[in-house]
Parts: sequence; structure tokens; C-alpha cells
Amino acid sequence: MKKMSYITGYLETAGQKVPVVSANLSAEDYLGSLKVRLAFSRNNYRVEPGLYAFGSPDDKSPVLLSANYKLSFDYLRKDLDGLHVWILVLDSKGINVWCAAGKGTFGTDEVVRQINLTHLEKIVSHREVIAPQLGAPGISAHVVKEKCGFKVTYGPVRACDIKSFLKNGKKATTEMRRVTFTMSDRARLIGAEVLNGFKYFLLALSVLFIILFFSGAQFPGPRYVILINIILMYFAGTVFAPLFLPFIPGRAFALKGAIAGALFFIPAYFLGITGPGVLSHIGWFLIMTAVPSFIFMNFTGASTFTSLSGVKKEMRYAVRLQALALIGSMAIAVFLFLQ
Repeated sequence: MKKMSYITGYLETAGQKVPVVSANLSAEDYLGSLKVRLAFSRNNYRVEPGLYAFGSPDDKSPVLLSANYKLSFDYLRKDLDGLHVWILVLDSKGINVWCAAGKGTFGTDEVVRQINLTHLEKIVSHREVIAPQLGAPGISAHVVKEKCGFKVTYGPVRACDIKSFLKNGKKATTEMRRVTFTMSDRARLIGAEVLNGFKYFLLALSVLFIILFFSGAQFPGPRYVILINIILMYFAGTVFAPLFLPFIPGRAFALKGAIAGALFFIPAYFLGITGPGVLSHIGWFLIMTAVPSFIFMNFTGASTFTSLSGVKKEMRYAVRLQALALIGSMAIAVFLFLQ
């Protein structure tokens, strides 16, 4: 295994050299974390799969499973200070635990494969690995047991609870099992939400900007108010809706996004930047609700509160309504252009 910045040395055990990592994150680690939070090189931010040592583990030390998405790996090791454990990193294709479990890359076959590849049975005298709770959907514990003889125990949701979990005899409290999605958690995702689809969104809305800019509609004040409305609807879907997710009425993310857009339409209307005339107001209302609705549906992949079947059901009707609203808005723009 190539020497990386997060490797501080090697531990000789059972005839092999196991890389040792520490809880200390370097400036490079923090910079990498910031970059992926802003959606830069997110798919390539990974560590090499395999076995790692933390502290000075022996044959009785616990074995913790992790994904090879480096952000997941770093979050785990920074909360292990004072412990002596093994970390078995699965090849999740650079995807975090929860998403990889849903995709199948953090799953039964990969657990068995890494246990066999690292000859874990020669390194530890027990036959147990501890998986993060959010990895449970991808792992069939009884199949792992049948194939390689290792028991899978499910640990807490968050890495920060690992110490307490081990101290309590590998028993998780109700709080450790509870999945939360606080405003702080949601705020960390906003950078990626804003930048991830920005180039596609900018391209699509540039067409709208050109049509509206040269239309015959008489806007009060300078033409840059069109750009202000575009920014408002994008902000509604990528920033406002994620931050205030629990407080926006409705269950469907498409509905929540539409409501967020409507809330931003209201001040735009009273400030007089949705143009004169009822048709102009209707056109802006349609697009300022449809676009945030579509954008915010993407956030279903960032929340543990949605299910695959629920998202599919929502999209069956939401995308059609969004398309109709967009077509209606464009038809109004064309009509005003021809006046």
C-alpha cells in the first residue's frame, strides 16, 4: 500500500505490515474536506481499501468497518482518540457509507472480500466486525457469518458515539440509534447543492434570460431584475429549502421546493420585479415554483428521511407538473414577446 499523508507508520502483525493512522487531521485533510463539501473532485476523494491500525491494537481489539470515501474515513478516525482498534476499509467506490449501502457497494460481498483479502482471521482472535448502523441496509449479517465465520455487530449512527458504544459493552442507546438531520447537518450540504448542478442550471436559465430580456414586457427599472429573479429561485431550491426543511409544510420534497419558491415570489412581486400585468406575474410564479421544486427533489439523496419507493412515487407526478409549469411560463414569455 502506497504511503499516504494519513499514514503515520506501520504495524507488523501476522506476517504483514498494517498501515497505522492517527486521530490528527492535517491541513491537507481539512482542505480536501472543504473541496468535497463544495463538490470538487468528490468522486475521487477516497482512501485505499484494506486494513488499518489505530493506536496499538492487538488480536483482541475491535474491528470497525468504514467506507473508502475519505470524508467518512476521516470522520471515523478523528473520533477514535485514546482507542486501540482495527479499521477495515471496504471498497465502496469512493461513496459514503449510507449511499454505498443503498447502491450495494458497502455490502455483504465486499465485507467478505475484504475479510478474506486482509486475512483478518490471522490478525484477530475473535470473529466480529462492527459496522456503522447506516451501512445495515447493504449487509446481510447471517450471510457474512456463513461465508467467512465473522459476526456483524451494528454500531451507532455517528462515529462520535463509538467510544461510548465500546465502553458500554457494544450496546447502543436509543439516542445512538436515532438518525437526526439537524440544521447544522443540512448546512454542511449546501455548498455541494449550490455548485453541483450550477453549470447546467446556468445554461438552462441563460436561455430564459435571453428570451425575457428581448421580450416586449415592460419591466419597471433596469433589466437586471430578471437576473435577480433567477438567483432568487435558485437560492430558494439550494439554500432556503434545505436549511428550513422541517419547517416547510408537506412531506414531498417537490412540494416543499415549490413552497420555498412561492415564498420568494411574494417579496419579488411586492418589490415590482415580476413585471407589470397579471400574465407576467403568473409566468414568474410558475417558473419560480417549478424550478426550486425540481432542484429540491435532488436533496432526497442527501436525507435519511426518504425512501427509494417514495422518491419514485413522488417523481411520477412531480416532474410532469414541473414540466407543465415551465412550459406555461415559457408560453407566457413568448406571448409577451409577440405583443
